[in-house]
Amino acid sequence: METETPVNFTYMGRSFDGTSYNDDSSAFSDCNSDRSGEFPTASSQNRRLLIACVSENSDDLIRQLVADLESCSIDEQKQAAMEIRLLAKNKSENRLKIAKAGAIKPLISLIASSDLQLQEYGVTAILNLSLCDENKELIALSGAIKPLVRALKSGTPTAKENAACALLRLSQIEENKIAIGRSGAIPLLVNLLEAGGIRGKKDASTALYSLCSVKENKIMAVQARIMKPLVELMADFGSNMVDKSAYVLSLLVTVAEARAALVEEGGIPVLVEIIEVGSQRQKEIAVAVLLQVCEDSVVYRTMVAREGAIPPLVALSQSGTNRAKQKAETLIELLRQPRSGNAAARASDVSV
Repeated sequence: METETPVNFTYMGRSFDGTSYNDDSSAFSDCNSDRSGEFPTASSQNRRLLIACVSENSDDLIRQLVADLESCSIDEQKQAAMEIRLLAKNKSENRLKIAKAGAIKPLISLIASSDLQLQEYGVTAILNLSLCDENKELIALSGAIKPLVRALKSGTPTAKENAACALLRLSQIEENKIAIGRSGAIPLLVNLLEAGGIRGKKDASTALYSLCSVKENKIMAVQARIMKPLVELMADFGSNMVDKSAYVLSLLVTVAEARAALVEEGGIPVLVEIIEVGSQRQKEIAVAVLLQVCEDSVVYRTMVAREGAIPPLVALSQSGTNRAKQKAETLIELLRQPRSGNAAARASDVSV
């Protein structure tokens, strides 16, 4: 499996420039648990769950709930999946207990259910169990990837969001990234990025950022027309998605197909605008992306220069962060190079 590590900055554990932003506000959603709210339950069931959550030993209840997952009654299955989901959400130590009790395979079976609510409960329970690092490999080996992708395609809005988060968690095992990409997840995540609610967009961008460290997945994302929603979200400063979209873009532009798609979708003027009016972090990402785009193409350098990039780059080189200053100076030098003669004749320079 071929993976690529971009340069320029650090985010979500991936090194871009050897240091991180040290910014307390995360550019991505953390996908740490579901946001579907507490499911309605009868008062006696609430009491039982509350006791289990605060008691030192919930093993008996967990064993019973795992057995109920395979009940002939859909209502009992829903109740069991709901309680497992809550136990896994509220007590981290329960996540390993639930997995060891054999819950993962029956929960995966629920994800394939035609009952959308039952499917949602199964997805959400798997998401919460996947928060335990020890469970991720078992969940993937138990066959969760394809059912999660189906939920991402046809589930409720909450199921789609939580499926995206669960796939993100599984993708943190490097070997799973190709399997998730080949399962058809990438176009569905692009759809969620484009058409989902704000929570869905955040979850999709996070999952895509993780998956697109693999070149094969980058190509699939470009083929799924990811560049259109990325550029649109970067252009909308009120979307709270500028950083997220730019980070995903920074991974994609290491491949030529993505650079061509970025230009085709009008991304260059958007990136120049970010350098003009964006936050310090946004400016830093944007200049790094433009430098990657311009490095091997005189054609793209010409387009960037014609968008009026040099004045805001000069300003950034004087007042930006140390990394931004360095990237801006390098890009200014590139843009000011002659665009005719032998240099322009080189095939590597005129490729688009």
